[in-house]
Amino acid sequence: MLKSAFTLAEVLITLGIIGVVAAMTIPTLMANVKAHQYSAKFKKTISTQSNAAKMSQAQYGFDFSGLTDRCNANSATDNPEDKQSLCSLLNGTLTGATYYYGLNNFSNYSIVESDEFNSVFSFINNKNKLPIYQLSDGSLILFSGLLGGSDDVIGAPCTRAIGGNPGINADGEYKGYGTGCYALIDVNGVSKPNKEVKCTRGTNERSTMEAGDCIVEPKDMGDIFPIVIYDGSVSPYSAAAAYAFSHSK
Repeated sequence: MLKSAFTLAEVLITLGIIGVVAAMTIPTLMANVKAHQYSAKFKKTISTQSNAAKMSQAQYGFDFSGLTDRCNANSATDNPEDKQSLCSLLNGTLTGATYYYGLNNFSNYSIVESDEFNSVFSFINNKNKLPIYQLSDGSLILFSGLLGGSDDVIGAPCTRAIGGNPGINADGEYKGYGTGCYALIDVNGVSKPNKEVKCTRGTNERSTMEAGDCIVEPKDMGDIFPIVIYDGSVSPYSAAAAYAFSHSK
């Protein structure tokens, strides 16, 4: 009785086809996994900061809207019982977080600007005057270094007016939010790509956030997300970041 079997040529052809399919699909699958990881961690980090504000309000009587003092190079020891600064709020509520002042503390770290929407300009040009928190999971929160030209930052109350929205008016002024109360979250920490999330389709302008026309495909899901801080909350501060937040699982 004759037994059928694959020839060597047939086996090699099959393996070749499998290799081609794998080469085509694996990068896409990996990009999808990374995108889901980044967006989920972004949502978690926003929740962590919002919870910190609520805890501070309950324990010390102030949240982001009650800030009266500024962060500076010595703010690692700021205590919420002594002063009402952004750094004292976070020092009193975040567990396992480490404070740094300036990106010069991270010698190999650099931010890749989005070619679509330049929301990281002030962070790059004031990189050694930024209050930065590194969370226990490695995420970085870089707070804006621009506030009235001062070396010390985030001193004004971070409030949102009734009916305020994340857009900016024709004069370039913020509508509804406290000036300077914004930050970048790098969910991947010092590891690359250190690139801001951007829209694959649609526009990333803040004024279009509520329109929902921004679509972010996995290839454009960076690990850096702009946020705005106000009252007892933290929110995405670009259309692409809003998309990532709303589509995280």
